[in-house]
Amino acid sequence: MSYLQVEKWQPFIAIFLITFFLIWESFVPFLKQPKERITHGAKNIILAIINAIIIGVLFSGITLIVANYTEENNFGFVHLFNLSELQYSILAFIIMDMWNYTWHRINHGTSFLWRFHKMHHSDPNMNVTTSVRLHFGEIIISSALRLVVIFLVGIPIWVLIFYDTTLLICTIFHHSNIQLPGKVDKLIRTLIVSPNMHKVHHSRIKIETDSNYSSFLTIWDRIFGSFMLIDDYSKIEFGLDNYDGEEKQSLIGLIKTPLSK
Repeated sequence: MSYLQVEKWQPFIAIFLITFFLIWESFVPFLKQPKERITHGAKNIILAIINAIIIGVLFSGITLIVANYTEENNFGFVHLFNLSELQYSILAFIIMDMWNYTWHRINHGTSFLWRFHKMHHSDPNMNVTTSVRLHFGEIIISSALRLVVIFLVGIPIWVLIFYDTTLLICTIFHHSNIQLPGKVDKLIRTLIVSPNMHKVHHSRIKIETDSNYSSFLTIWDRIFGSFMLIDDYSKIEFGLDNYDGEEKQSLIGLIKTPLSK
């Protein structure tokens, strides 16, 4: 199955997983569900559809071209070493995940990029649909820079397929408002990002927002000193100050978020 074929299936994977966790959230939520849950989720899904169209139109074809070029010409960092196909695939996967950590942290530390990324953080009712609540400006910038990473590192196309699918599943999972036993969440976050760990990242308290940047593997937060846990996750307040109003949380308001100071 080709990259483009897998990419066409990813929206269906996302729909299945979001539906699954929405049902889970309905019966065993971690935090109380807001009254406007349906309209809240609908706005986030509409934003996701916009982003899917943008990625499909602007970046799918060129991503395939760049990845195939690096593979056919043995170009990129991973090809500098005498590694087996499995070894350089694993290395490429790890580098992709480290890049996502780095990019996420840059989004928080750069005022221009934060203008776009803060739309994701302005959600006062984080649930599974928050996982796909991203501004199209952030999508365009991140997708363009990812092409450079793919080219310089030499990411094989099958690694992109596997990584993108893995990241999609993990992102939907750790944004979900699901109830997990504390010991289970602790076990999960020894390797990958867990729901409780990511809840801290969506806190209104800046020192907590500026932590837990990892997207998949938690090792990056541990290595670079941004790993944080708190005592009581049930007391976390999601969102951003000054972005709670009905106007700011409307679909048009969300799209206009980068224009606000």
